[in-house]
Amino acid sequence: MRMPRKSTREVIVETADKLFYKGGFAATSFADIAAQVGISRGNFYHHFKTKDDILDAVIDRRLGDRRAMLDDWTCSSSDPRERIYAFVGIVIVNRSDIMESGCPVGTLASELAKLDHGARERAAAILDLFRRWLGEQFRLAGAERADELALHLLGWSQGVAVLASALRDEAYIRREVARIIAWVDAQLARPIGEEL
Repeated sequence: MRMPRKSTREVIVETADKLFYKGGFAATSFADIAAQVGISRGNFYHHFKTKDDILDAVIDRRLGDRRAMLDDWTCSSSDPRERIYAFVGIVIVNRSDIMESGCPVGTLASELAKLDHGARERAAAILDLFRRWLGEQFRLAGAERADELALHLLGWSQGVAVLASALRDEAYIRREVARIIAWVDAQLARPIGEEL
């Protein structure tokens, strides 16, 4: 079965997403995106009037992709602990990209926060999506302080992505993922009321 051809708009958004991830939002120009897509600036402006319009479309794309990923994990296992493992394991699955450019979600949210850009909250909404989903998994697994555990795990995984990009050390990623999984297991084995 043949896949439907992507629209020019979809190709622009996909290309912008990759360029924002690899080089940063601020450093990527209309011309960079148009050149990568292979269209004229006039055709480009037919689809997007401003760089912020493209950014909004990229954030929508990332949010949709991450929701679909979390939905897939939710449907693929009835065990919330296995779902948490899937989240943690994404750092290993994407290790090459992460070592080269960091976490696509964290790097964009961080860059927009530094720029005090109006879309910073929308970009951070993806991190919040992860936090809420992880909190739900911890709750389903019987953890008492599910939201606190979710935020800790999210912060830890983002820290691993930052250091993986800075150090370019795959062994470090694997060690930290193993430590995070051991921590998850320990948290889910703790009696109710016991401290982190």
